[in-house]
Amino acid sequence: MSGRASAGSAPAADSAGDAENRLAAVISPLRRTLLAAARERGELPDIPDAQIEVVRALLPSSGSAERGPAELAEALHLNRSTVSNLLGAMEADGLVERRRADGDGRRVVVVLSPRALDLFGRFDQAAGELLRDALETLDPADREAVTAAVPALEKLAAALRGSTR
Repeated sequence: MSGRASAGSAPAADSAGDAENRLAAVISPLRRTLLAAARERGELPDIPDAQIEVVRALLPSSGSAERGPAELAEALHLNRSTVSNLLGAMEADGLVERRRADGDGRRVVVVLSPRALDLFGRFDQAAGELLRDALETLDPADREAVTAAVPALEKLAAALRGSTR
């Protein structure tokens, strides 16, 4: 016997808590699995997760294709020294470039290099292909449920970002 109450007898809070725990338990492994598989499929280098987050924060789709180091630290909820170290390593790897801001020669901004844009374009393509292939293995009802959940997951991600501020 599992010790779990039979369907319908558990309080709503318990089932909600169970769903939250199950979601938390699946998100991180899903992300790591997709990242590793996309790296392999796209024959991409192993870029640390923290650097990936910096790149994501600088992508044109993020709303700001250039940011100062302090802005990046704030956006990513990291210490300025951590961001400085990340940017140093990323600059050495040819992923970012630091330059003077247009109109304010005293301000330094960080932009993605063409190499970073290429790598992350390839990563997104490989990840999209992997997800499409994996979704095709699901039965139609599960595939539809995953597709329907995307807007709610986007809102959940935004809510989590908001709760860390």
